[in-house]
Amino acid sequence: MAKYNENKPVHTGDPVVEMKRACIEHRAYWMALLLDEVRKAGGDMEKVGRAAIRRCGCFQIDENFRDKMNDKMSLKEFGDLFMAEPVGFENKAVEISEDVMHVEMHYCPLLSAWRKLGFSDEDCALFCDIAMEGDRQFAQEMNCEFALPKKIADGDDCCDLCLTRKK
Repeated sequence: MAKYNENKPVHTGDPVVEMKRACIEHRAYWMALLLDEVRKAGGDMEKVGRAAIRRCGCFQIDENFRDKMNDKMSLKEFGDLFMAEPVGFENKAVEISEDVMHVEMHYCPLLSAWRKLGFSDEDCALFCDIAMEGDRQFAQEMNCEFALPKKIADGDDCCDLCLTRKK
């Protein structure tokens, strides 16, 4: 595993962001504890987790945000909506164009929750990858390639998310 990342938020004090972070952390508690119980019961935690999160697809997107989206929307339009929503991941746009949405996220409330629960770095990295199944499904529905070459849960300085429109 890469170097340990403290995963500390820089931007604090905004009650809307703090509330959204708390909601995301709560979702992460549910996910990790359910998967841990599947594992303890002898089930295939990864298989169950990936299937369930993929089914969730884009349900994690705020309803007002989801209502504005469609598979014909350019990644510029989507990126502008994505960056306008204060969700607490400390997003920084790298490139937002008609066919590319490349964003760095410098804080992860999900990882924060998993660490608070005491899960190992290896479990946190696996939970992160499982959680990305929802984003992978979402990208597929938007007719995009999904890439996440850097992840805070792997010790990187940020999560490096890139959606590229399929031609």
